[in-house]
Amino acid sequence: MTEQFSLVLCSCPNSGIADSLARGLVSSHLATCVNILPQITSVYPWEGNIETAQECLLLIKSSDAVYPALQRYISDNHPYELPEIIAVPIRHGEPRYLDWINQWLG
Repeated sequence: MTEQFSLVLCSCPNSGIADSLARGLVSSHLATCVNILPQITSVYPWEGNIETAQECLLLIKSSDAVYPALQRYISDNHPYELPEIIAVPIRHGEPRYLDWINQWLG
C-alpha cells in the first residue's frame, strides 16, 4: 500500500520562494504537507565551477499518482533553470497519517 506515497525533495533559493511553492502545492492538492527546512548549504557543480549556495529545502509529502502534476507545478513556478525535484518512495508509515495524505490528495 505505501509504495504509492513519496517524499519529494526540492531546494529553493530563499524562504519566500519556498513558502510560495509549499502553499501552492498544498492548495492545489498536489501535496498534503510540506516542511520547509531553512538555511541549508548546498555544494554542487554548475557550468564548470563548484558552487556553494544558501538555500531552503522542501520536504513534500505526496503520492505517485499526482507526481507528474507536482513536478510540472514546481518546474513552472521555480526560479531555477534546473530545479532539484527528487521523489523518494515512502515504504512504511503510520497508517492514519498515510490515510490523511490520501484524503487530501483525493
